[in-house]
Amino acid sequence: MLDANMQTQLKQYLANLREPIELVASLDDSEKSAQTRELLTEIAALHDMVSAQFDGTHERRPSFIIRRASDADKWVRFAGLPMGHEFTSLVLALLWAGGHPPKIDADLIEQVRALEGDYDFEMFFSLSCHNCPDVVQALTLMALENPRITATLIEGGTFQDEVEARGVLAVPATFLNGESFYNGKMELAEILSKLDSGADAKAAEKMSAKEPFEVLVIGGGPAGAAAAVYTARKGFRTGIAADRFGGQLQDTLGIENLPGTSYTEGPKLSEDLKKQVRDNEIDLMDLARATQLKPASEAGGMHEIVMANGATIKARALILATGARWKNLGVPGEAEYRNKGVAYCPHCDGPLFKGKRIAVVGGGNSGVEAAIDLAKIVGHVTLIEFDAKLRADEVLQRKLRSLPNVEIITNGQTTEITGDGSRVNGLVFKDRTSGDEHRIELEGVFVQIGLVPNTEWLEGSGLELSQYGEIVIDEEGATNLPGIYAAGDATTVPHKQIVVAMGEGSKAALGAFDYLIRNEPVDEIAAAA
Repeated sequence: MLDANMQTQLKQYLANLREPIELVASLDDSEKSAQTRELLTEIAALHDMVSAQFDGTHERRPSFIIRRASDADKWVRFAGLPMGHEFTSLVLALLWAGGHPPKIDADLIEQVRALEGDYDFEMFFSLSCHNCPDVVQALTLMALENPRITATLIEGGTFQDEVEARGVLAVPATFLNGESFYNGKMELAEILSKLDSGADAKAAEKMSAKEPFEVLVIGGGPAGAAAAVYTARKGFRTGIAADRFGGQLQDTLGIENLPGTSYTEGPKLSEDLKKQVRDNEIDLMDLARATQLKPASEAGGMHEIVMANGATIKARALILATGARWKNLGVPGEAEYRNKGVAYCPHCDGPLFKGKRIAVVGGGNSGVEAAIDLAKIVGHVTLIEFDAKLRADEVLQRKLRSLPNVEIITNGQTTEITGDGSRVNGLVFKDRTSGDEHRIELEGVFVQIGLVPNTEWLEGSGLELSQYGEIVIDEEGATNLPGIYAAGDATTVPHKQIVVAMGEGSKAALGAFDYLIRNEPVDEIAAAA
């Protein structure tokens, strides 16, 4: 199961084990069980503190638990093979069970240990899902730190019947004590906030106690990270408050147009940016969503940002880089069947529609790329584009048209997504040329129709927004309010690209630097008077 390179890397990691661990498998006669036996045997052979047993009696087969030999009450179970994007999760589970300390905020770990009550988590993932590892790793850590928490992490492709029976049509899908808990990506702090009623208040108190920043960046995508690095390297005390560090990078796989980098993937680039942020001693406040802007009354004054948890953060200069999100169709059935057949991430949820009929709505690069990828998995793809022609790059269009299980519909206006109450069963579109309506029977709809800026929270603040909700900026990234700059996909700058966002973030940072050196702090002027 593990090639020579993977075995070498894993052996190096296992050298960090401090205590013996046990792998206990429950198997049957299936091929997946044979592969599981092979994997665990290979892992056990790499270190004398790892033992593998194959006498488990759990009903879900193949599956295996990882536990510390000295503490059998704390364990995590993997059902199916945690390979692909989840191999890192497997490695971390081995290390954490073996006593290697996790690189997690100590306060969060104490919150996990202090949780009272019994929590039985089940979570479904796919091997191609790049949003799943965060949830897998968070639940793994919780299960290994608190004996009243269990986590069973299920690879949906191996347990397709269970996926169908439980109506899982999007991953990550998390269940708690047999009931649906959350659909989508969650980090440890988010899970704790849903379980611990006092978590938000504690976070708000800690955030509000911070000294005012010289520069505060709102947003942690490529624009926000670049801006923060630039101002920090200018010697300014810099903070980042991000709803989700990495932003859209977390939902992006192959990146081949970043100068100097032949190929990378969004989650990896996000981690590289996070490391650079930390290397420059920038105060990163992740999972921190801004809800209100209170601009300074005069140049040199303090701006205030109110956060969703009630905290208030102050700064002399702001750089707004809140990015954008997938646009909704806004048709009947879309919200009702979200995660029940309506999806937005083909890489995450595509494997759940293996052999089925699906539609992709949107004929730009994102839509066409999604259709190409999905055609390898599903039975049939219908791509529907509102315009009279596809808008994707010609090379992508040629590839799409060469696929035998793809139908392309142009001049098609999606008007409704239908279902049986529990899941999608069709889509209705209108032919914009004839006016005729048509219904397609299918089991999934992937929406890929562009982006909408994350700027609703700025309405009423006095900051100028365009008719599309974008932040209006000048050539230096400055807004209409002194000391407030903006960059990236949330602004009026055309061409929403990673490299453009990085450049715009850097430019906005230089604009903020110029503002700060030309405007003395109002409180210092008042004190001198």
